[in-house]
Amino acid sequence: MKAMRSWLFVPGHRQRMIEKAFDLASDVVIFDLEDGVPTAEKDVARRQVAAAVCGVAAGAAPFVRVHAAGSPELHADLRALAGARLQGLVMPKVRGPKDVLEMHGWLAGHEKKAGLPSGAVGLLATIESAEGLVQAPAIASATPRLAGLMFGAEDFALNMGLFSHPGQGLIDYVRTALAIAAASGQIRAIDKVFTAIRDSDGLAREARRARDLGFDGKAVIHPDQIGAVNDIFSPTRDEVTLARRIVTAFERHADDGAAAVDGRMVDRPVLEQAQRVLARHGEERA
Repeated sequence: MKAMRSWLFVPGHRQRMIEKAFDLASDVVIFDLEDGVPTAEKDVARRQVAAAVCGVAAGAAPFVRVHAAGSPELHADLRALAGARLQGLVMPKVRGPKDVLEMHGWLAGHEKKAGLPSGAVGLLATIESAEGLVQAPAIASATPRLAGLMFGAEDFALNMGLFSHPGQGLIDYVRTALAIAAASGQIRAIDKVFTAIRDSDGLAREARRARDLGFDGKAVIHPDQIGAVNDIFSPTRDEVTLARRIVTAFERHADDGAAAVDGRMVDRPVLEQAQRVLARHGEERA
């Protein structure tokens, strides 16, 4: 299971930031063509991002955030990326499964022209509206190429008519609903950005809360945020130790359907969760 804990946004018109991105520890780099790029710099961003994606040899997985379905800018984005060696696209402001299926169709044609296996290019759908949240379970199961759902809090607040950031109660409600929707489609849930880039304690609190609510990773907007996010969305030492003991106990009692660990009986769902912890830690166990 490839780690996708930290998703670093990099504005596509900033060439120096693009060049540095793959030397950072982020699991995924999102080259942005949308809100992070001024209108006058859109064409420059498209050229630079297409070149950067084609030149990738190793390091973080490169995704590209294009414009939303229905935007006239989206067609220009896709033309610029037609020859790029894409690993994934980030779709903003997804309203329903139709948006995802239309992009799926374009990617199927892109893969065929590029000689890539069907489904090789992933999609991440960003939920940024009440409509998108209501449709999130249908979005999550729209296509097998969908890698996850991301929460876009700023636009969500705008869509809700709020004049300030959503309160914690609303944030937790949206996170919970989005995480459940992602789990229903067996895909990742990625938390919103934390905009206070100097508030490391606040970032840690928010990331831990997101993990507790079922998220697998978090979007970041500054290199200094990467380390904390990677640590928080990785299994702890105690979790890995317990997972190893559970797997070992089941290996010794494979025919029993359950095993005792620390004086408590654990069954197959607990085993599968332990195996998932070890996979996230980078261990392959039967």
